[in-house]
Amino acid sequence: MMKKLIKLLLAGTMTMCLAACGSSESSSGGEASGSEDASELVKAAQAEGELIVYGSCEEDYLAAATKHFEELYGIKTTYQRLSTGEVQSKIEEENGNPSADVWFGGTTDPYNIAASKGLLEAYEAKNASHLISDAYRDKDGYWYGIYKGILGFMVNTDELKRLGLDAPKDWQDLLDPKYQGRIWLSNYNTAGTAKLVVNTMIQKYGHDEGIQYLVDLDKNIQVYTKSGSGPSKNIGTGECVIGIGFLHDGIYQITDNGYGNIGLIIPSTGTSYEIGATAIFKGVKHPNAAKLWIEYALSPECVELAAQNGSYQFLVLDNAKQPELATEFGLDPNNVMDYDFEDAKQNTEKYISEVMNALGGGDDRFQTE
Repeated sequence: MMKKLIKLLLAGTMTMCLAACGSSESSSGGEASGSEDASELVKAAQAEGELIVYGSCEEDYLAAATKHFEELYGIKTTYQRLSTGEVQSKIEEENGNPSADVWFGGTTDPYNIAASKGLLEAYEAKNASHLISDAYRDKDGYWYGIYKGILGFMVNTDELKRLGLDAPKDWQDLLDPKYQGRIWLSNYNTAGTAKLVVNTMIQKYGHDEGIQYLVDLDKNIQVYTKSGSGPSKNIGTGECVIGIGFLHDGIYQITDNGYGNIGLIIPSTGTSYEIGATAIFKGVKHPNAAKLWIEYALSPECVELAAQNGSYQFLVLDNAKQPELATEFGLDPNNVMDYDFEDAKQNTEKYISEVMNALGGGDDRFQTE
């Protein structure tokens, strides 16, 4: 009885949060009762009774968020963990008849590609008022940011010492022949992280020079993992000596998996960042549950579950508590380059195709499983 009462109180708290954010406006432009709007959305979502989530964040966080949503609202919630590139490919194949309702987590470049192809549903979320900047949302409401991750290098300090190698300090250092066969990155076709790397290099060095950089870097790459977090998972064991990816994944390996031999490096001439997002697919079977999910995803109740489940990204909501570990490891969410999301939105697919063509189409180092 007590457990049921707690769930009802939590659901009521969430409804009040939606009401507070939406009390001043309605979709018709007239004045409306925000509490009634929120209550009606909850009722409509509960009537649909189900929600299916494709998640591209780490599975522990995904599982915790979907479980909590189900507990709050009594809506059966299931998930499948896929990389952002896999989700993008899957909904392109489904072409307006998606097998899931919402997308949760993962970098925004694949979200923008999906939006440009008409595969995401615009929704003006009430809780978006808590985003710390309009930079953390699509201007038309096709996606909303929930966290920010810093791109960098992770190294196995034991292996570097054994090999007599110093750690790379910047992007150009990774091209040194002494690192041949020592670097892991993720697959440009399957991982949003790798797509961000492509866009970062092109924005940093220029189009031709950026692609040439990736061709030169390829000479030192041992493995391209399917998922962006793949390199981080193999640093502590020494299988991967240098990994390119998001530094919060390295923090997880250090603090949660106990790998004290991992060093984190922020490139000295600057780096970029991801906005982890959430969105509704076009043509979903549970549209109200999907809208309710977006409101939930933009609440402290959801995003603060990240740090409790090994995901230490910076949060982009003004009413959420930041994970202390990210700052303790020296990460600064503002110490990043001015990433051109519009260029990425328009050109990511073209850039990926150009890089893969320059690499001769790839080989068995490019993992897809």
